[in-house]
This record gives sequence, C-alpha cells and structure tokens, in this order.
Amino acid sequence: MKRKVIAVTALVTVIALVLSPTGCYLSRGAWEEGKILARRKPIAELAADNRLAAETRDKLQLVLHARSYAADSIRLRAKKSFTAYSPLDRDTLVLVLSAAYRDKLEPYTWWFPIVGRVPYKGYFDFGAAKKAARKLYDRGFDVVLRPSDAFSTLGWFNDPLLSTTLRRDSVDLVNTVIHELTHNTFYAPGSAAFNESFASFVGARGAAAFFRMRGRVGQAEKAEAEWSDEKILGEFWTRLATSIDSAFSMHPDSREARLAARDTVYMEARRALVSDVAPRLRTVSPFYAQRVQLDNASLLARRVYAKRLDLFDAVWEKEGRDLRRAIARIIELAKSRPKDPYGAVQEYVMLPRVIQTVRAIMP
Repeated sequence: MKRKVIAVTALVTVIALVLSPTGCYLSRGAWEEGKILARRKPIAELAADNRLAAETRDKLQLVLHARSYAADSIRLRAKKSFTAYSPLDRDTLVLVLSAAYRDKLEPYTWWFPIVGRVPYKGYFDFGAAKKAARKLYDRGFDVVLRPSDAFSTLGWFNDPLLSTTLRRDSVDLVNTVIHELTHNTFYAPGSAAFNESFASFVGARGAAAFFRMRGRVGQAEKAEAEWSDEKILGEFWTRLATSIDSAFSMHPDSREARLAARDTVYMEARRALVSDVAPRLRTVSPFYAQRVQLDNASLLARRVYAKRLDLFDAVWEKEGRDLRRAIARIIELAKSRPKDPYGAVQEYVMLPRVIQTVRAIMP
C-alpha cells in the first residue's frame, strides 16, 4: 500500500508538472530539441562530400577546426558538440523574450530547473513568443523580442551545428562555436549576465587567437575589432544603466516622475550614442545608433552579454594574455564565490592595486 501511494503521488506530480505552463514550455523545448537531434549528420562526412558547395564544405571544416582548438588549446569541454550538423526548415531558430519594469531597472525573470532564474526566455513557437510579449507589455513592462540562430544545452546533449548558424561569416561562426562550448565548460546557476558575458569574452578572444594561429591575420583583426566594439558598447550600456538608476532614485515617491526622468535620460543617451559612440565603432553600422531600441528591457538584455567585459580582459592581461590560463582562473574565481562571481573576479583584478596603494601610504 505504501509503494502504491508513493507511485500515485509521483505520477500525479509528473502530470501536474507536464500540464503546468513551465511543463508545457519545457515539453515543447524537448520536442524541438528531439527534432534537431534526429536530423543530425556527421560534419566530417558532410565536409568531404563533393556534392556540397565548396563554401559550405569549407565552413563545416572550419567548425571542426574551431572545436578542436577550443578543446585542445584552451581546454573547453567540447564533448561531442558541433560534430554533427542539423538543417532547419526556417531562418530563425528561436525568438528570445526579455522584459523589464518601466519605472525601475529590474528585469522580469523566469525560473527553470538546473539553470535557476534567467532574464530571458526562448520560444520555438513564434506565435507564443509574440503572445507572451504582448501580455507583458499590456501589464506595463518594457519588452524586447529578438531572433537567435544558436543556443546551448550546457552539455546535456551533443549540440549540433545548425543551418541558421552556418549562414554566419567565418569569424562569427568560430566565435559562436567557442562561445557555446564555454557554456559546456562552466555555467553558474542564476548568474545569466556573468555566464553570457564570460562566454562573449572567450568567444571573441578565442576566435582572434584561432585565426592568428592559422595565419589568417585579416580575420583575426576583424575578431579583435568586433571585440573592441563590444567593449565600447558595453561601457556605454553600463554608464546608461547608472544614469537610469540615478534618475529613478531621485524620485522614489512618484512613478510619473520616474517615467519622465527616464525618458529624458534615454533621449540624451540617443544623442550620445549617435554623436560620441558610433564614430568610434569599426564593425557596427552607423545606422545602429539611430535605430537601436532604447528602454529598460533592451538595456538589460544587452547588459546580459556585455556586463563588465573589461574585467575578463583584465584577467587575460594579468595571465600574460594566455587565454587558457585566463579561462581557468575566471572559472576558479567564480566557483569560489557562487553568489557573486563578478565580485570574486574584480577582487582578483584589483588586489595588486590595493597592495600598491597600501605600500605607498605606509611609512
């Protein structure tokens, strides 16, 4: 009787989970992942197939070289990721939804097993994505919905290369492979900004090192220029976030005043982005500064991938520009302080300066 009660309880729990909104969402994700995995074909075989266009074969071979570099040279956990290719029947893999409160710089978050709380949610069902975005907007949130052509299962499955990703140029393709393999290697639950920004650093620096090692200087310089632009924009988003926070804090008792203040800040930010930031960018179109969405949701969404990029580069410099050592050090530091990985990295970067300051003021 006891075993029957436990069995029935477990069954009811599973059914309740499956029928819940989160359960339905995860079930759809599992179904889509299953379809992707079912379509896999070995990249090594495809790269040797003369029936494919030469450009396609070259890109497939490049992916294999990039994953080998990631595994052998910088010690990422490649597992079997990017050893297979899966064609999709559409141009966009998923739509990613992000939202934020309009009168405070705080993201709307979703909770999922294993990864914890995250400030974004990917949808394979584009209609469901637009419906969810509309509901959040009607509830008074800033909302941004953007396409994505790649994702990582954090090593739980052997993530294949997707046809949507293969459309990228060679530099972005290598960057993407190394970025996603970084997630296989380390992922701090509940720290989405750290995880994505760390992967952005590894992908960019890894792509540049990969192409330099292969003597492809032009592509290495393109990777470095793109990383420079990412850091410039990252600094701009950080300053803008500080300005928005300050504007909100000046009007704690009036939502209307906070909304008016934020509109002023974003208007000034647009001017600065067009006149001061855009001319410094080498790989980003000037039209980006004029058209990019500016609100709390888009700001926080961009900061997920570009938060304190300078810290990662500072560790890289401190480790003699040895990317493998820098990656290992950052992971070690993040593990030492799971609830505050950025604090651990900043403390490591700043410690020598603190010591120098103390020595300078000591008699």
